[in-house]
This record gives sequence, structure tokens and C-alpha cells, in this order.
Amino acid sequence: MKRYNITVNGKAYDVAVEEVGGDAAAAPVAAAPAATPAAAPAPAAAPAAAAVEGTKVTAPMPGNVLDVKVAVGDTVAAGQAIVVLEAMKMENDINAPVAGKILSITATKGSQVDTGAVLAVIG
Repeated sequence: MKRYNITVNGKAYDVAVEEVGGDAAAAPVAAAPAATPAAAPAPAAAPAAAAVEGTKVTAPMPGNVLDVKVAVGDTVAAGQAIVVLEAMKMENDINAPVAGKILSITATKGSQVDTGAVLAVIG
């Protein structure tokens, strides 16, 4: 067990990390995070598609909404910027994952969003 002092946003944390030996333990650790994100969005997207009849555009990180570049009813292309999200003093374009029509926009300029928050729905 190794102990580290880590400072996040000016607050110090004392963290204990257990070292796991062997290559066999390292492979499942790498496989588990890859499988979890892939498995989590698929079940969430299927019910959302049925309930809202569209593809949800979610925030990949927490941050502040600087700008909403589309309006309800606009037609967007896959990869087109929908929202500008500021996170860690960087502006990030949140792009449309699919082409379609904007069914709803839940993001508002100046609001704060958490990771996974629905910003818009494309149908």
C-alpha cells in the first residue's frame, strides 16, 4: 500500500493506493473500464430513443454552457457543433453524433451542466 498526497482544486487529499502485482491483474483492469462505458450508453440510448424518439446529445464533462449554436427545428449534419461547453478554461464544441432535426434543447447559455447531462435531442 502506497500513500500519496494529491491536491485537487486547492484541496489536499491523502490517498492510499494498493499495488496489484502480475500481468494477469493488469489485463482485467484495462478491459473493465473499456467494457463499462460501451455497455452503459447502449442501454441508456435504447430507452431514450423509444421515449423521446431521438438521439440524445450529452455533456462529456462538467462545465458551463457558453453558447447554444442551434435552435429547435434546425437541421444539423453529423459532426456539426451544437453547444460550446467551457471546461477547465477551455472551450469545447459539442458536436451532433448523427444528422437530423433538433427536437429539443435543454442547455441554456450560462448554465452549468454535469457529465452526462442531456444538452439536446436530435431526431
